Amino acid sequence: MPAIRDDLETLTRIPSVSLDSFDQRHVDDSAAAVADLLEAEGMQVRIVREGGRPAVIGHLPGPEGAPTVLLYAHHDVQPPGDDADWDSAPFEPTERDGRVYARGIADDKAGVMAHVAALRAHGGRPPVGVTVFVEGEEEIASESLPAILDKHGDSLTADAIVLADSQNWKIGVPALTTTLRGLVRVVVEVKALDHGVHSGMFGGAVPDGLTALARLLATLHDDEGNVAVQGLLTSEAAELDYPEEVLRAEAGLAEGVSPIGSGSFLSRLWTKPSMTVIGIDAPSVAKAANLLTPVGRAKLSMRIHPAEDPDTAYRLLEAHLTEHAPWGCQVTVTLDDQGAGFSADAQGPIYEQARAAFEDAWGVPPVDIGVGGSIPFVAAFAEKFPEAAILVTGVEDPDTRAHAANESLHLGEFERVCLAEALLLDRLGRMG
Repeated sequence: MPAIRDDLETLTRIPSVSLDSFDQRHVDDSAAAVADLLEAEGMQVRIVREGGRPAVIGHLPGPEGAPTVLLYAHHDVQPPGDDADWDSAPFEPTERDGRVYARGIADDKAGVMAHVAALRAHGGRPPVGVTVFVEGEEEIASESLPAILDKHGDSLTADAIVLADSQNWKIGVPALTTTLRGLVRVVVEVKALDHGVHSGMFGGAVPDGLTALARLLATLHDDEGNVAVQGLLTSEAAELDYPEEVLRAEAGLAEGVSPIGSGSFLSRLWTKPSMTVIGIDAPSVAKAANLLTPVGRAKLSMRIHPAEDPDTAYRLLEAHLTEHAPWGCQVTVTLDDQGAGFSADAQGPIYEQARAAFEDAWGVPPVDIGVGGSIPFVAAFAEKFPEAAILVTGVEDPDTRAHAANESLHLGEFERVCLAEALLLDRLGRMG
């Protein structure tokens, strides 16, 4: 583990932000570093690029007749944001109280290194065939993944696919992620005027774009905070103990603020739709003029039921927004991104071996969880390889703060993740 941690921290120091506005040479450097790590474990490795960021594919054959396992992770990371929000430099891994803080250390470079650790544990001679696929653009919606799966899919075929980009239930309790919500992201524009006009001269008789936008956005939730778009799928989630005090602590809910929605908290987080305003174009307070703003614009992120069709959900949202246009304002809805959810049956011998490996590593049985976030590539793998058992695992925990400032990795949990994956390869090898 000390060597695995050293390699993880070295990999994390490469600022491989895949967003266009960042230097993409770092993403190339990160792919090359991953390739070197896999080659050191005896894998045949190639870096592939199908119109997007570089991905790394490595293969190591197993004994005759043994099953093949595909291990997925991604080496690109989110932007760090404002350095002032971090308690230590975002690309310099820093340990505090059993956690290491850095951008991408958990999401998902620890996933990469968990795969490397499993190979090292078997001395480069795993009891199964192993293919490692490390993507380079997961954080920008995996745009070239379909092309990669189409062109290189034959080399990625496997009996079991381990997708290491999720989380565990809590410190000390592992989890298999069996459901993921889908995603629909749109930009909505509300036009009230052809041009800006004096707020004193025309205010009171003429609407402005921002006020109209605010009224439209307010229609997206009912008084309890449930999503008000009609026709979206919803269902109850698994019954796990998740009291309000845990939700408040994990989310950082401010004092006096109430949770929104109805039903169990896990249903609200995993299987019911959610709606979030993630951006608004508006004049700044510091530079605001006494003006009726002609157009209001916002970006909305809607998470949808794991089984919801994203196209259907988009049409329902578009219809809601246009039908609720305030004061006859012109409403335009543009699709920005979408992705399907995921739901696994999670039964059968491979899942049984995975649960046993988790219990061996943690000393307690794993739980099946849903995740409210969306990982569209999981649905892509499920569609491409329908016969494979899809195991969605991860290194994160509720305190990881992936995508936020002070992202971190719990070192004790990371060691258990590495051990569990090595044990899983052993158990699957004995099935062959």
